[in-house]
Amino acid sequence: MPEGDTIFRAAARLRPAIEGCPLVRFTAPRLSGELPQPGEIVDAVRSHGKHLLIDFSGGQTLRVHLRMTGSWHLYRATSDWRRRERAARVVIEVADWVAVCRSAPDIQLTPTDRVSVGHLGPDLCGPDPDFAEICERARRLSDGDRPIGEVVMDQRVACGIGNVFKAEALHSVALDPTTPVSRVGDETLSALFEEARRLLAMNLERPGARVTVPGGYAVYGRADEPCPRCSHTVRRIVQGGDQPRSTYFCPGCQVRP
Repeated sequence: MPEGDTIFRAAARLRPAIEGCPLVRFTAPRLSGELPQPGEIVDAVRSHGKHLLIDFSGGQTLRVHLRMTGSWHLYRATSDWRRRERAARVVIEVADWVAVCRSAPDIQLTPTDRVSVGHLGPDLCGPDPDFAEICERARRLSDGDRPIGEVVMDQRVACGIGNVFKAEALHSVALDPTTPVSRVGDETLSALFEEARRLLAMNLERPGARVTVPGGYAVYGRADEPCPRCSHTVRRIVQGGDQPRSTYFCPGCQVRP
């Protein structure tokens, strides 16, 4: 499931292969208008939360959000990957490498000075996120009755947290995801986002499967299994009105303040 750590790693993998290189080819079948042209330089590959951004010297930026279905792949230019090109949403080819984005539903090419990520909160995968700002955003952008499990997923508050890190951070600080944000004290609220940041940081550079506790996850995807902290049975509920998402938590040790 692509979350902030996934996009950070994708950018880190693409950067040394294509950044600073002249374009050989750029294709994006679902985009209209002028596209980056051969000879333009790939100026930068960067991530912001769940968004991957690629800047081109012609003054355009490609913004990709993988949602639930997309993925990035990197191939040697001489390798036989083109038999799967029909699924490609974006192809960026330089002399030695080809970066291919498959099945991503949210792709946009805009002038670099109009890239639409300014509404997002601090990036928890970036250096030194401002937790005071994050807490202020959490209160300002949410009704007091809004469950904390929805607030922590709001990318306007802090970006990079998805379903996995939501569930795992809430479990780490022993907070019930249904707690209204107005009942979460400032110290606990800051601790929640700091814990999400810590868990994301654990997975920014490590190889292999994502983990938050030794062996995998504490509660995510573990409905009806025992909680590793108190042995109570983990539950799954659905939160979020317009975009309902699963939330896993332990009713035995995750409590309302």
